[in-house]
Amino acid sequence: MLTWDDEVKPTPPTPSFGAPQFGGRQDVVSSFAGREAPLALAGIATVPATPAATQVPAAASSVQSSSQRRVQAADKRIINGQTDVNQLVPFKYKWAWEKYLATCANHWMPQEVNMTRDIALWKDPNGLSEDERRVIKRNLGFFVTADSLAANNIVLGTYRHITAPECRQFLLRQAFEEAIHTHAYQYIVESLGLDESEIFNAYHEVPSIRDKDQFLIPFIDAIMDPNFHTGTPENDQTLLKSLIVFACLMEGLFFYVGFTQILALGRQNKMTGAAEQYQYILRDESMHCNFGIDLINQLKLENPHLWTADFKAEIKSLFQKAVELEYRYAEDTMPRGVLGLNASMFKGYLRYIANRRATQIGLEALFPNEENPFPWMSEMIDLKKERNFFETRVIEYQSGGALSWD
Repeated sequence: MLTWDDEVKPTPPTPSFGAPQFGGRQDVVSSFAGREAPLALAGIATVPATPAATQVPAAASSVQSSSQRRVQAADKRIINGQTDVNQLVPFKYKWAWEKYLATCANHWMPQEVNMTRDIALWKDPNGLSEDERRVIKRNLGFFVTADSLAANNIVLGTYRHITAPECRQFLLRQAFEEAIHTHAYQYIVESLGLDESEIFNAYHEVPSIRDKDQFLIPFIDAIMDPNFHTGTPENDQTLLKSLIVFACLMEGLFFYVGFTQILALGRQNKMTGAAEQYQYILRDESMHCNFGIDLINQLKLENPHLWTADFKAEIKSLFQKAVELEYRYAEDTMPRGVLGLNASMFKGYLRYIANRRATQIGLEALFPNEENPFPWMSEMIDLKKERNFFETRVIEYQSGGALSWD
């Protein structure tokens, strides 16, 4: 069984080759004018081409000399690395490569899921209660833009600052999966014939959704700023904070009220096509969350000076705020009891999840003695079965192994 608890031993810092850094990445001197843009798109900072009549500065010569050296695994770093980001091997972070392979084995596409039963149920005036319809529309209203935010954060922010190519490989796959998830929500919206303007504008117009997105956006903007570069303790903490917010609070907390609600519908044989897609998405997001936590912990091992008492206090306050926002969302989506659930049940669940995320990154539990009121949710992560949970169709869903909830 493949689990996600494999530890990576910290590697003692090794002397650099003396190459200067720009924006926390190894810079490569282009010997051809006009190549700066392609290199920048590849995630490599560039040095403008030097006129022939001008002598190449010693620093630039050092960069060229360093870039021609063979990469040593021990020299790799999660951030601020000086090794060539284009050279995948030799591996240092094998856990990242293994997680990349596992995500590739779990490939799926939304249109593979039959939505016929969902469409009939939605069109039936007596098929769903108004409270159930509210849950579905609120869910889609949050998720149709949430995964786009996640993708933008990866592609335009995180990827640019990570200097370990194994980890970049996973991020590329993760970004693709975020696109699949957005596609899945659009597929559900289109299949049910919902008002697309209403659903896609919910993150502007529904306060409980807008508040969650407004909580996240500053952490996206900070690392997407073209003038932001790692390499100082302050900026490195900014990146670390962003990684924690997205792995532990967005993918690891903000998604779970919605997942539980739609999967509860599926357990009652309602909206089984949508529930099947949410089950696949939950498995993907669990992998994203666990990869993010491993990335955070490795970054901490390599940069222990970032994990200060003040920084930890700030992270704890963010956890508490996230729990509060997600609970407000639960109250908004379920003003009355529905599906055997009510909003108050989620208070303990969100605290339980927050405790797990906090302890996974080295913080103490924020809400002691909370238990999981929905143990069946952990079963949803394991799709290694001949038929899916809702028995809508026979599937061959490849798996790199069962995920451990712990």
